[in-house]
Amino acid sequence: MKAIKDSVHGHVRLGPVAAELIDTPAFQRLRHVKQLSTVRLVYPSANHTRFEHSLGVYHLARQALDGLELDPDTAAHVRAAALLHDVGHGPYGHQTEGIIRRQTGRDHDDVDWLLSDADREICRVLERNGLDPERVAALIAGGEGVGALVSGELDVDRMDYLVRDAHHTGVPYGTVDTGRLVNELRLTDPPETALVLAEGNVATAESLLVARSLMNAVVYRHHVSRVAGAMLERACERYLDRTDATIEEFRRMADHDLLVALREHVPELGGRIERRDLYKRAVWVGLGDVPAGTVDAAHDEELAGEREIADRVGIDRESVIVDVPSRPGLKESASTVVVDGVPQRLEDASELVAGLRAAERRRWTLGVYCPADHVEAVSDAAADVLGLRTAGRPA
Repeated sequence: MKAIKDSVHGHVRLGPVAAELIDTPAFQRLRHVKQLSTVRLVYPSANHTRFEHSLGVYHLARQALDGLELDPDTAAHVRAAALLHDVGHGPYGHQTEGIIRRQTGRDHDDVDWLLSDADREICRVLERNGLDPERVAALIAGGEGVGALVSGELDVDRMDYLVRDAHHTGVPYGTVDTGRLVNELRLTDPPETALVLAEGNVATAESLLVARSLMNAVVYRHHVSRVAGAMLERACERYLDRTDATIEEFRRMADHDLLVALREHVPELGGRIERRDLYKRAVWVGLGDVPAGTVDAAHDEELAGEREIADRVGIDRESVIVDVPSRPGLKESASTVVVDGVPQRLEDASELVAGLRAAERRRWTLGVYCPADHVEAVSDAAADVLGLRTAGRPA
């Protein structure tokens, strides 16, 4: 059995199918897609990739499967799904997912297109080893109940990226006991098969929730990453508009391919991102200062707001970016824990969940970004256009 030394989990031992899958071009591409995209502009050491993260997810899935008593065929499909769960990511990962979703209707974990059409080599490896590519794709999307191990509230994907991102950024907040988490996972009996944490693990589930909430605040939603990510999204939209590149070609780029393309075709943003010469925050306001219609604005409404703000100020329409994040939420609060012999949602079993939800609401912020020279004028115009209760310029 082949072993790879990992910075987080130590030695990750690969079965023969995993060893073959890793050598496919689609998986090797993940070496060139950074796990934390624009967050690395804040934390310089956060240069780890989706390649090593995928190995970590595979490793944790193998550990979890040891205690779930699945038949060998199902276990083999789950291991393959865990390893391949990120092969559908575009360049810069989640930062380009919205663009890809709007143009294709698919998220990164919807990989039927990749396993059936775009990469026959992965299919050949799976089929040669008696595995069904369609079933693997369904498990990546969280199907069959046991697919929740790969994509669900208690999935090994989340466990790995929290500890890995904390390790590489140098912050301590993502530290969770992955060993206890994977060893305490159980599957409820059919027909409603579900993944749950065994009796006595409310605190274990809470630890995952706390880690995610703190990493959101300190790492994933850091304002510099938010600004850079919004600039990257607009740059990618302009790149697709200005060139003959198809969305299929775009989604299979590596990070460095995209950065070179943006520097060439969208220099007003691509060059800034490359040099970390980012726009400044003209508006940075919380949920209580934003009307519901703006909080729930669709993408085309964001773009319309940008144009109107720029027109009022009298600057180039492409110099203003409106960044409205999705409503705050904690998916992990819906995880299931056995309490007194009865499976319960964590939000019903834990008093901590309400406090963490309130913290997520307090941290939610709408941003409007522009070049430094126009911050004050854009702030005033944005408050009026977006119906904000305060201009909310950051200090």
